[in-house]
Amino acid sequence: MSALSCRRLISCVGIALFFVVLSSTGMDAQTDVTFTKDVAPILQQKCEGCHRAGQMAPMPLATYEEVRPWARLIKSKVVTRKMPPWHIDKTVGIQRFVNDISLSDSQIDTIVRWVDSGAPRGDLAALPPPREWPSGERWRLGDLLGRPPDHLVRSESWTQPAEGADQWWQPVVDSGLTEERWIRAVEVRPTLKGRQIVHHGNARELVEYAVGKPGQIYAKNTGQRMRAGMRVRFDIHYHSVGEEITDFLTVGLWFYPKGEVPKYEVKHARMGSSMDLDIPPGTVTKHQGFFPLPKPTKLLSYQPHMHIRGKAMSIEAVYPDGAVEMLSHVDDFNFNWHINYVYEEDAAPLLPKGTLVRVSAWHDNTSSNRANPDPTQWVGWGQRSYDEMYHAHVWYVELTDEDYEQLTKERARSTQSRESAP
Repeated sequence: MSALSCRRLISCVGIALFFVVLSSTGMDAQTDVTFTKDVAPILQQKCEGCHRAGQMAPMPLATYEEVRPWARLIKSKVVTRKMPPWHIDKTVGIQRFVNDISLSDSQIDTIVRWVDSGAPRGDLAALPPPREWPSGERWRLGDLLGRPPDHLVRSESWTQPAEGADQWWQPVVDSGLTEERWIRAVEVRPTLKGRQIVHHGNARELVEYAVGKPGQIYAKNTGQRMRAGMRVRFDIHYHSVGEEITDFLTVGLWFYPKGEVPKYEVKHARMGSSMDLDIPPGTVTKHQGFFPLPKPTKLLSYQPHMHIRGKAMSIEAVYPDGAVEMLSHVDDFNFNWHINYVYEEDAAPLLPKGTLVRVSAWHDNTSSNRANPDPTQWVGWGQRSYDEMYHAHVWYVELTDEDYEQLTKERARSTQSRESAP
């Protein structure tokens, strides 16, 4: 072989090795999108809340080694907007929520380009520091408020077998409260081990636990009344995970100082609720319910509730003059997720007295509904998951006429300022 041929061979081998090194270090020549620089921050912000050790998600997604085997599945889930779970129709109604975990179009594009380029790792120096999550039996709201709860209410224990059907545990317990107090914040949590088996759990009229939904802090001048001697009814949905686990829920309550009464009382309603439900076999049905507002009202949050045949639900305002406004529409309801959509302060609906809140619910009792156990069966109202129901959990405050007028004017000025901003 000539010297020139040897030099050409060495050059070709060198180029090949160069690209092998690029590929092995995750620095793909076709893209500048890497896990460490671009994807990890998205997963920390939108996914780790559920996808980390000890939580209900099926796999952790905190490190490159954990994420890489699932790259193509992650792409599929985010492109179809199945994950993160956020089922609000983004084409209609209010789109500003304080707890919005959905991905933006640019975030989805980043993940798609990363997967399509071979899911490169990237420079470890670009990796953001690990996100710190509450560990042990810490109260999340306690970290925010700087103190432990003022009062605890605990449910009776339940043991879920390793295998078997889902169970609903509904114990009623004394609150232990000897005088009326006003709630500033409330959080509910299962035991650490129990978080594997709790689909969701309610302390009726107080708070609900679900994945990514531990509790709430009420806005300034608002709170929930808790009367002396109140009894708390728990409603907890358990499912089996392959081992026997015993669990209970604990509600943590942070009160306003004694004698301090917030200006607005936070109230809860199951709007649209009706037992008159008729869903024939092989059909998609639509049912509606109405909730009149005798006073000016500010809606704080919206959470649709149906069972496994639930398809979609909207909440609209029918104003006294007959005008109709779509407030929020969930177009892809999923019984596996109980999401409370909490409106931003200056986006929460302000509704005049005399408004009707209209809740429309669609149920899919056809074979195209993959969750449907039997599309040949007639379905009516009932508590079991195989039965159906529909209502919207809505938290709200009632306003005085004067406050409504003032808030409406402030909202108009805020909207005008936001729209005129560059």
